[in-house]
Amino acid sequence: MAAPSGKILSIDDEAKLIQPIDEYVSTIQSKVDELRAEGTTKVVALQTNIDVAKSDRVLTKAERDEAIAQYKAEMEKAKKVEAANKPEVDKLIADAEAYLKQHFNSEYYEPVKASCAAQKIEAKAKYEKALADLAEEHKQTLAGLSDSREVKEENYIYKNRQFDAKVTYGTELQQIKDRQHEAFAYEYHLIDMLRMGKFTFAEKQAQKRENYLYTFNTRNFFLKNGLYIVILLVFIGLCAAAPIVKGTQLLTYQNVLNILQQASPRMFYALGVAGLILLTGTDLSIGRMVGMGMTASTIIMHQGINTGSVFGVVFDFTSTPLVLRALLALVVCICLTTLFTTIAGFFTARFKMHPFISTMANMLIIFGLVTYATKGVSFGAIEGAIPGIFIPKVNGFPTIILWAALAVAIVWFIWNKTTFGKNLYAVGGNPEAAAVSGISVFGVTIGAFVLAGILYGFGDWLECMRMVGSGSAAYGQGWDMDAIAACVVGGVSFTGGIGKISGVTVGVLIFTALTYSLTILGIDTNLQFVFSGIIILTAVTLDCLKYVQKK
Repeated sequence: MAAPSGKILSIDDEAKLIQPIDEYVSTIQSKVDELRAEGTTKVVALQTNIDVAKSDRVLTKAERDEAIAQYKAEMEKAKKVEAANKPEVDKLIADAEAYLKQHFNSEYYEPVKASCAAQKIEAKAKYEKALADLAEEHKQTLAGLSDSREVKEENYIYKNRQFDAKVTYGTELQQIKDRQHEAFAYEYHLIDMLRMGKFTFAEKQAQKRENYLYTFNTRNFFLKNGLYIVILLVFIGLCAAAPIVKGTQLLTYQNVLNILQQASPRMFYALGVAGLILLTGTDLSIGRMVGMGMTASTIIMHQGINTGSVFGVVFDFTSTPLVLRALLALVVCICLTTLFTTIAGFFTARFKMHPFISTMANMLIIFGLVTYATKGVSFGAIEGAIPGIFIPKVNGFPTIILWAALAVAIVWFIWNKTTFGKNLYAVGGNPEAAAVSGISVFGVTIGAFVLAGILYGFGDWLECMRMVGSGSAAYGQGWDMDAIAACVVGGVSFTGGIGKISGVTVGVLIFTALTYSLTILGIDTNLQFVFSGIIILTAVTLDCLKYVQKK
């Protein structure tokens, strides 16, 4: 029984439409449940009993083994019943699904959908009429008033009534939306009962699409993705301008590889500082750690005897095999960066010092020490064969990209699949609640700084090989802002406890691609800082708006 097109269905009308479908499917469901009672249902129950018995510490080992053996014996019998009844169960399920396919949409969902569309039109007309009535009433009231204070009060009342009408209209629209969504979901509820929660890929995608449309909010969408949309439009504009301004194509395979290659070491710094931002912190010493690590790596992997000295000592590693020199450089980089991040982490965790202060102190100490020790000189090039061993180009593909991809995978695993990662989110979201629940806020904070130090060390080492040396105390200036900005653009919130590794990755790629594109177009480096500043300001503003809305 279908409803006439455009007819608004009452609750009783809708119940009458679904009744024959419910009765047919429920009859089949009863038969299926009866066939499953001694088979599938019993198998599931026995498996639950086995899992409970395995974790039951009240029972002795012998009692536990005996209980599990008994459950398994019963399960074997139940599986035989399940196998014997499977053809009949499958036939019944196929019958129910065929009936749903033939009748559900045409006889129930489409009439409800049409009814909801008609309800929306009626609700809008009702809302517009209410506004018109309010405006007329307001006009008449104002005509009889002469006192300015009374006029002001009437205007205030009028605005409140308009707001009330808008809220009422919004509530009606949401109720209509809920009704249509529930009608859509009911078919999958019936299928869920028949198949015990097993859906096809197409059915899963249909449900995801419906849930997305149901929960979609335009304001939230632009708060979350507005910056990405603007940056994408800017990048498209740059791609269009490149052939006109410079006579070259920006979006080429080689340029994409160059962007990924430049982004690879920077990925390590962003991944490191992301953990600190997750704890409502930051790290202002990244740029100076880049200089320190680059200097240390260049000294160890230097081509020939070093031309510069450290505290007056000239180092010579030429007698050491290249692979060992490179590995030694990596260890030294990690030790140096982790030492300083751990110091900053200790002061932050132990004395509740803001990371802005502890890492700023690190920044000054590192720059002062490295500049004083090396007299601020650049240490030249490293052995040319070393990059070919650790980050070779395979058919033109720079394998340094694989190092960055591996780092992303490892840090994603740490954040999402380990206890430390879960504690990181908990402490960042609410450190007091985390402490009450037994989480060591001190340990998590130190752990985040140590992880950051390890990642910085790897980044320094890879950057040194990418640039074939050129280490100096001044190298890396401003990289701290780039790493922090990439995290903020990627959605890691300074309010704490919010952020994803995928967002950090996207943020790094966005900034690197934008910088590379502006350089190709010949935009002055100083103006590039202006672009970066605008992006950071916009990203943080959107983040603050999301936080205010959440509160």
